[in-house]
Amino acid sequence: MAGFKKSFDVESLRIGVVGAGSLGTALANLLALKGYKVDLWVFEQEVIEQIRSLKENRFFLPGVSLSENLFPSRDIDRAVKDKDLLLIVVPSHLMREIASRIADHISDQTVVVSASKGIENKTHLTMSGVLKEILLHIPENLFAVLSGPSFAEEVARNVPTLVAIASKNIETANFVQHVFSTPVFRAYTNDDMIGVELGGAVKNVIAIASGIEDGLGLGLNTRAALITRGLTEIRRLGIKLGANSQTFSGLAGVGDLMLTCTGAISRNHSIGKKISEGKKLKDILAEMRMVAEGVKTAKSVYNLSKNLSVEMPIVHEVYNVLYNDKSPAEAVYNLMTRDLRHELDIEERKIPK
Repeated sequence: MAGFKKSFDVESLRIGVVGAGSLGTALANLLALKGYKVDLWVFEQEVIEQIRSLKENRFFLPGVSLSENLFPSRDIDRAVKDKDLLLIVVPSHLMREIASRIADHISDQTVVVSASKGIENKTHLTMSGVLKEILLHIPENLFAVLSGPSFAEEVARNVPTLVAIASKNIETANFVQHVFSTPVFRAYTNDDMIGVELGGAVKNVIAIASGIEDGLGLGLNTRAALITRGLTEIRRLGIKLGANSQTFSGLAGVGDLMLTCTGAISRNHSIGKKISEGKKLKDILAEMRMVAEGVKTAKSVYNLSKNLSVEMPIVHEVYNVLYNDKSPAEAVYNLMTRDLRHELDIEERKIPK
């Protein structure tokens, strides 16, 4: 495979990052601190000026000193052209537009890694699905995804972090794993791209539910139950779409779900909490600079689960709270008074001999 004949030498490996939000900046800086020279595509001119003059992204990652090896630019061609590895970290609703912009500039030898977490509203495609649909000249075995419990602020502060790198090709997964791994950032490989992406996307919807639960003051029992049953819903959808059920017991599944449902700095959790306090969604979003992926993903997963006849009651209640003005208290009541049933789905039950 082209690209893997190269060494991991920091002077020769060419890396680009598209997206300078909090996670994009943190991951770009991680690679830059490792010694790679990283071209970073930035949308906001103010952010470019901050990085160049202050070595800081004060809009999205304040207080973090950025490496001299980070080169910000609004020239997307510079960020993607002739790269060995291209990391894309943009909001899910912009992925199709950005992919279309880079399609004519990216080499068919480039390993393309998505760290964006979401499901497209109209097509119900994961982010790698959108990229594969647009970047038709890139071989499928050169796509990978990065996901797991990784708050950008903690990655940037060198807090020990573990993630999953998934690709259908083991050489690609190993390549990306070695590029990203440092003494404070450990990457594991996986061949279940759909499972890793679904875990990273749907957990944001469950995190909104967790924020609602916390805002209502329902307690730790409720939160534990919500996370557990939320994981069941994620696994159901994943299995329906061909994922490996074991993926959801890993970093991109239960790991990311636990972090986003309990972390005080989770944007999705924060939205849920504010909604439970009586604030309107449009007002909450108007006050936010950064994107909370769970809001749009809730619509995607709600419709996808209906189309596939996958039972996802927590997701459905979150959707109704967000888009149909259902009261959080009514949503909780509906979940608690559903028909009683066995805990395990039929296919999970083991028949005693």
